[in-house]
Amino acid sequence: METPGSQTSLHRANLERVVRAVRMAGALTQAEIARSTGLSAATVSNIVRELKESGAVDVTPTSVGGRRARSISLSADAGMVVGIDFGHTHLRVAVADLAHRVLAEEAVPLDVDASAEQGFDRAEVLVGRLLAAAGIGPGKVIGAGLGVPGPLDAESGALGPASMLPGWTGADPGKEMADRLGVPVLVDNDANLGALGELIWGGGRGVGDLAYIKVAAGVGAGLVIDGRIFRGPGGTAGEIGHITLDESGPVCRCGNRGCLETFAAARHVLPLLTPAHGPGLTMERVVALARGGDPGCRRVVADVGRHLGSAVAGLCNLLNPSRVLLGGDLAEAGELVLGPVRDSVSRYAIPSAARRLTVAAASLGPRAEVLGALALVLSEMGDAPLIGGRAGGAGAAGGARAGFAGSAGFAGGRRGASLPGRSFTP
Repeated sequence: METPGSQTSLHRANLERVVRAVRMAGALTQAEIARSTGLSAATVSNIVRELKESGAVDVTPTSVGGRRARSISLSADAGMVVGIDFGHTHLRVAVADLAHRVLAEEAVPLDVDASAEQGFDRAEVLVGRLLAAAGIGPGKVIGAGLGVPGPLDAESGALGPASMLPGWTGADPGKEMADRLGVPVLVDNDANLGALGELIWGGGRGVGDLAYIKVAAGVGAGLVIDGRIFRGPGGTAGEIGHITLDESGPVCRCGNRGCLETFAAARHVLPLLTPAHGPGLTMERVVALARGGDPGCRRVVADVGRHLGSAVAGLCNLLNPSRVLLGGDLAEAGELVLGPVRDSVSRYAIPSAARRLTVAAASLGPRAEVLGALALVLSEMGDAPLIGGRAGGAGAAGGARAGFAGSAGFAGGRRGASLPGRSFTP
C-alpha cells in the first residue's frame, strides 16, 4: 500500500509527471523533461532508464544545438488514438500513436442532409479502413477525440439546436461513436478543436491567450485563456457568430437578427455572388476568384473581413488576446481578408489591446480540427496504465482504456488541459 508522502508514492508521482510530459509533447529530450517537470536531471535519468527497461518509452539518439542528446517518446506499442472531425460537408479521420506520429489520415465528403446515424456509420467504416491500412488491430486503439460543428451540452454531451448539421440536434456523438468503436470518445465543437490544434502544433505555439475563428458554413471561435481552452460552464463559449451586428439585419438560424454569421458565413455570402457566377459557387472558388482579381469577389471578401474585425475588436476589449488566427476556406484569401480585419480592429478596439494583437491565418489549414481531436484524446488519457507494467500489447491498450480521464463526451471527465507546444509529425 502506498502511503501519501512516502518514497513509494513520491516515486510514482515522479513517474507520472515524466510520462505525462512526454505524452503531451510527443517527444522530449531528458533536459526538456527536467525543465518541464521541475525534476532534477539525475531523477529524470533514473526514471527514463526505468521506463525504458519496462518497455514504456523508446529512447533514440538526437542532437540539440549541435550537442548529442536522447529523445524520449512513448513506446510505439503503447497504443493508438483516433481523431474524427465532422464538418458541414466533410468527414476527416486520423490515426496517431502516442508519440504524436500520424499514421493514417483521410477526408471524404459528407452529405449535409445525412442523418446522424448515417454520419456515425460512415465514420465507423472510415476508422476501420484507416486502421486496416496502417496495420493496426482494433485492440490497440485506446481512445478517440471527435469534433462537431456546433455547441454541445456540457452535461449530456448532446448537440444543441445551433449545430450546422441539420437533423443532428439532440444526438450524442460521444456515446454513439464509443458504442461503435468500443473505446472512450471525448467530444468538443470544431472551433475549440481547431484552437487546440493550432495551440499545440500550429500558429498558436507558445501563445497563452488566443482566439481561433473558423469561418465556414457558420462562424465560431475557440478561445484559449492562460494556455487552456475556455468553454464556459455550459460549453457554449466562443459562439462569436451570434454576436449582433445589426438589430434590423437578416434573420439568423438562431432566431435573432443581424448576427455576425448572417454577414460572414458561406451560406449567407455566396448568394450575393450567384447572379454573377452562377449556382454551385463555393467559398473556396470565391477566394480563388478574389485572388485572381475578380472585383465582386474581392469586395465581398473584404466586407466579410470588416464584419469579422468588428467582432474581433469586441474580443480584444473583453479578453485582450495576443493572437487571433483565422481558419476555414476564407483564410486562404490572405491579406484580402486579414487586412480588413485589422482595419476594423484598429478602429473599434481599445488601442492598447489592438497594438498587442497579431491577426494571422491559421497554419494547419483543414487539418486543424482533426489534429485538435487527436490532441484532445492525448491530453485526457491517464498515465497509470503506462507505468503500471510493460506498456505493450493488448493488455496495455485495455488498461489505458480503463484509465481514461473521461468517458463518452465530457461527462465525468476533465474539459481542458494546458499543453506544451511541440511539433506534430504528419
